[in-house]
Amino acid sequence: VKLGDEVKKGDVIFEIEVDKATLEMESPADGFVKHILVETGQTLPVGKPILILGDRDEEVPQSFIDSLKTAAVPTAEAPPAAQVAAESAAAAEPALGATIPLNRLQKITAQRMLKSKQEIPCFYLTIKADVTDLVEFRTKFNQTSDIEVAYNDFIIRAVAIGLEKFPIMTGQLAGDKITLADGIGVGLAITVPGGMVAPIVKNVSKKDVAEIARDSKALTEKARGDKLSLADLEGGCITISNLGVFGIDFFIPIVVPGQCSILGIGRITDACVPENAGFAVRKLMSMTLSVDHKVTNGAYAAQFIDFVRKLLEDPSNLA
Repeated sequence: VKLGDEVKKGDVIFEIEVDKATLEMESPADGFVKHILVETGQTLPVGKPILILGDRDEEVPQSFIDSLKTAAVPTAEAPPAAQVAAESAAAAEPALGATIPLNRLQKITAQRMLKSKQEIPCFYLTIKADVTDLVEFRTKFNQTSDIEVAYNDFIIRAVAIGLEKFPIMTGQLAGDKITLADGIGVGLAITVPGGMVAPIVKNVSKKDVAEIARDSKALTEKARGDKLSLADLEGGCITISNLGVFGIDFFIPIVVPGQCSILGIGRITDACVPENAGFAVRKLMSMTLSVDHKVTNGAYAAQFIDFVRKLLEDPSNLA
């Protein structure tokens, strides 16, 4: 809104960006914008006054405006600083020698990945799944499904079943205890302008693959429209990051702080493998699991990823 604008209670008057989500803020009352106390793009502590509403002809004393600008911020526990309004998406590809300022998402990603590397001692497990049957199963499934199901949706379903069987993989270290998740939420890494976000598909253990596909599609649309809420980013135990679409065979992903592990998925490739004293061409997919060693050990995590592999190799149990 601009100075002098009339607003009604419930009108969206500005946006706040927190972490990797954008929140629309509604006016608490009817009135006219008498003064705006902040700049677009400014980072503010929670509780800081932002604007003044008043009657059409009301005069606001400068002393009152000045007092709000210097007002102390409430000392109660609050989430990290928020940022007003959205920054522009990534511009055109920069030229060599350019200096590129970080956008909000890049700053947050850098902070969280540094935190992960400093505080989460990881080990890494790589396994290849024979997804020949999954490729065929998905093709037939989508011929009769009312929504297109992606490979990621089958992977999310398999991971959810695996987490139910190996629940320590949902845990977080809390003092001298490991606290397991109440429900299974799986993050899905999504590329967006200016970076990457990983919203959470909730309660996946209670959903079939078509329901997971609907949720994944809705979250992807929200992410690319910069409409994710804080609730969309909370409650994850593991994240799936699939770079196969970019031609990547294998990579080691970084665990998202607050989660136990992350699963990196490579592209599906044709490979010649031994079969019945001869050879056959099969479709293989590389999976790399990064795991917080504070929560679990290699043997337990190996059983988990092997179980997920077996589910993907026999997809009839995933529908």
